Amino acid sequence: MIFKKAAVASLLLAFGLLAGGCAEHAHRVYDPYYSDYHTWGPGEDVYYHQWYGATYHDRGYRDYKRLNHDEQHNYWNWRHSHHDNDHDHDRDHDRH
Repeated sequence: MIFKKAAVASLLLAFGLLAGGCAEHAHRVYDPYYSDYHTWGPGEDVYYHQWYGATYHDRGYRDYKRLNHDEQHNYWNWRHSHHDNDHDHDRDHDRH
């Protein structure tokens, strides 16, 4: 019985750490080509890796921030043509 409680507590702690860790790495990214925001976290990373692998299969991985403007524009064009229900349609939100 004590073992079961300890195991459950360990699982809850691990889940909490994972959930907290994911939230720390998620951030909003403004897409200037479509004038909207995307939450860049693990889900967006999946899309980016998918696009990058198909587009640049013959060269090493580069982070989105290291792409030039044309390459970023190509990513957002591709991204908007794929499942895209996770962006913020409030285009004026956070504008200064």
